[in-house]
Amino acid sequence: MPSLFPLEQLDASRFDTPAILKKLASSSRALAELKGIAASIPNQGILINTLGLQEAKDSSEIENIVTTHDELFKDDVLPEAFANPAAKEVLRYRQALRLGFDLVRQTGLITTNHIVEIQSELERNNAGFRKLPGTALKNSSGATVYTPPQQPDQIVALMSDLQRFINDPELFAADPLIKMALIHHQFESIHPFYDGNGRTGRILNVLYLVKEGLLDLPVLYLSSHIVRTKADYYRLLQTVRDEDRWEDWAAYLLDAVEQTAGQTIATIHAIKAALFDYKHRIRAGFKFYSQDLINNLFNHPYTKIEFVQRDLKVSRLTATKYIDALAEAGFVKKHKIGRSNYYVNVALNEILLDTAR
Repeated sequence: MPSLFPLEQLDASRFDTPAILKKLASSSRALAELKGIAASIPNQGILINTLGLQEAKDSSEIENIVTTHDELFKDDVLPEAFANPAAKEVLRYRQALRLGFDLVRQTGLITTNHIVEIQSELERNNAGFRKLPGTALKNSSGATVYTPPQQPDQIVALMSDLQRFINDPELFAADPLIKMALIHHQFESIHPFYDGNGRTGRILNVLYLVKEGLLDLPVLYLSSHIVRTKADYYRLLQTVRDEDRWEDWAAYLLDAVEQTAGQTIATIHAIKAALFDYKHRIRAGFKFYSQDLINNLFNHPYTKIEFVQRDLKVSRLTATKYIDALAEAGFVKKHKIGRSNYYVNVALNEILLDTAR
């Protein structure tokens, strides 16, 4: 099995095949459309919160960390009432994604230090890059199919090479979507951490698109596609290592971008329509209507009185009155756990459940 080498040693022209160029054109169009529709949402934090949680769920599922939307949203709104380790781990993924997005916006770069910070937030430890040998990747039968670099100095050197490749556009004359595919494969093959490599690598995908200006917000999440095509994902990762079939891997990731962008566009259209429907009907029917109220309802698929109180800067009594009135009118559904209530945005929750089906 060949050892890893800096990605710029690949021949960029091998990705200029008619099939890849055709797929590159269609995936780039879908991504540009997604960037435009995402910019049309008045409060873009809504997309980061709602779609980010969807990505966190799907990416964690690839690693067999499985939870439901209901468990996730309940843990998000009433963490003290739930002891679901999987949900809490998924929510850490969203935090790591937000951290990475902030770092890219602040610096315009993705550095090895940033990657370590993201993984540290994800795993809640400071272990950093692997320092001990022994890590090997196994198939479903338990047989070792790939042994990543074992020596700490080799891991550091390869990650330094990858940092250069990510941030220096002159190193490799290929479209950023092709480069994203190569970066993802290289990161997963270096496997630099003891834990969290897959999830960190999937966060890097969308952060790279933001860094390159192909997206303004981290809203293209490939994990849903990978969940559906998990066998192909792992098979194609391995065929690059065994047979040097980089073109097949690039085509797979381009297809993932195109399909995921199309699905995300449909989801954003649905969220936007629901948001404006709620806005118009609540404004027509309730004197307490405000844009802050709409933002609250769509930032939190499940909300609670304390969130309304905080976001609208009103008393607890007033917040309770507002949200209970919306529950009576059918905009939200009230649930009780112990002495606490939470409220589900009916329209938004249905959209997110449809997306997951």
